[in-house]
Amino acid sequence: MIDLQHSLFLIGVMAIVTIFLRFLPFVLFSKNTPKPILYLGKVLPPAMMGMLVVYCLRNTQIFGSSHGIPEALSVLVVVGLHKWRHNTLFSIFGGTLCYMILVQAF
Repeated sequence: MIDLQHSLFLIGVMAIVTIFLRFLPFVLFSKNTPKPILYLGKVLPPAMMGMLVVYCLRNTQIFGSSHGIPEALSVLVVVGLHKWRHNTLFSIFGGTLCYMILVQAF
């Protein structure tokens, strides 16, 4: 069994490496940010959101007992809440709540 001192040392090393990696781009590109980096900054967030949607809906069984109705309605709730409030956390929590209620109902 790993002792407390060793665990704290590992957590400290991981924290230092994470902080270093987070601040490294700001140090490297403090004067001029290269155009490919700016392009990736614009393109990657929507691409990641699309990949997360595909990942979340990958096991939806259209021909199963619920026919994917809870998933479809929850996606519509997330989109509707986000268009209405423009608050990501509110949209995610609302869609999750909707999905949990619908899964229990179907």
